[in-house]
Amino acid sequence: MKKAKKTEKIPTFLQSVLWSYDIKKMNPSDTDDKRIIIEQVLNYGTWKQLEWVVNFYTWREIKDVVKKPSRGIWFEQSLNYWTRFFGIGMRAEKYKRAIVRMIPDFNDMSMYVSGNS
Repeated sequence: MKKAKKTEKIPTFLQSVLWSYDIKKMNPSDTDDKRIIIEQVLNYGTWKQLEWVVNFYTWREIKDVVKKPSRGIWFEQSLNYWTRFFGIGMRAEKYKRAIVRMIPDFNDMSMYVSGNS
């Protein structure tokens, strides 16, 4: 498949992984929107949504998002898969902070205390 044009609008079939965003106002080439789109699709996306991301963005762009994961966004299984897929080594602390926590770990409050980010 050929790469999609960078001026392309976000297809409506991505709305299901971008549920809290108005995709009509998003720009897939914008740095912040690109990060959101890639992270959401790698975490929640279907095969069709993943195909769109792979065809729209370069592997380097996708890898860069995985290499610098947003805090508290990733499911552990997803981040584990994509770091292995791209061969990314990551400090345990950085990895741990990227994982979404449904139940706080009160034995490790350092990640919740201001100034320890």
